[in-house]
Amino acid sequence: MKAYRGRPSIMINKPADLKKAELEIKNLHLSFGGVTAIKNVDLKVHTGELMALIGPNGAGKTSLLNCITGFYRPQSGQIVFNGRDITDLHTHRLVEVGIGRTFQNIELFPGMTVLANMTLARHIHCHYNFISSWLYAANVKKEEIRHRQILEEIIDFLEMQSIRKQTVGSLPYGMMKRVELGRALALEPRLLILDEPFAGMNLEEKEDMVRFLLELNQRWGMTMILVEHDMSIVMNIAQRIMVLNFGEKIGEGDAQEISMNPEVIKAYLGESETIE
Repeated sequence: MKAYRGRPSIMINKPADLKKAELEIKNLHLSFGGVTAIKNVDLKVHTGELMALIGPNGAGKTSLLNCITGFYRPQSGQIVFNGRDITDLHTHRLVEVGIGRTFQNIELFPGMTVLANMTLARHIHCHYNFISSWLYAANVKKEEIRHRQILEEIIDFLEMQSIRKQTVGSLPYGMMKRVELGRALALEPRLLILDEPFAGMNLEEKEDMVRFLLELNQRWGMTMILVEHDMSIVMNIAQRIMVLNFGEKIGEGDAQEISMNPEVIKAYLGESETIE
């Protein structure tokens, strides 16, 4: 794997306490009218882990992510992050405690440049007010320098130097996915949630994204939850996998355990084979 050899890293050299990302989901239940999306699901994700969440279409994967990131409110159960109950926190509060996300359908501003889209994510780290920013006080200048250093590091890491000033709407789909990852990283999340980051990509784009995610996890020490349908990618990069089907957890373990789990095989194939 080609490693990142960019400028001295602000993101990599964070203290361990700023990377802590212990997530625990307890007996979570979510329904819409008479339709159950998530049924009594338990899950633990530990700091530094790359965990995958898989299942057939309609299994409840995105619904679970939406509960973790505050888009849905579960009817019962609890979500705890670093010892704090975040079940009922609003989305912007969850970003503040360190949970970042990319989306299944790209949620960027197509008329803005790559750099502008990423800069928007830095607003939660701005600690100055309107008057000091208007006067461009010394503390504002110092803070703006740090924001730019972080953005430049992410741009270098994701190899986006050549497109930094291009409008997002003019980019190929795979590159837009990369920009969305960059914007999520600009939040400086402790836990990064990725909803089908490989969807719509060609083989070369997938290989690049795999390389980025592995380096984020292994060198940057970033904790990640990955939802993905490409089983070859999941089985090769995930340290642990949880499987949902019709809102229920039917399996959890490493790639080998999941590939030989009869319930998982039945959910995917309808017969007793193994998942390659």
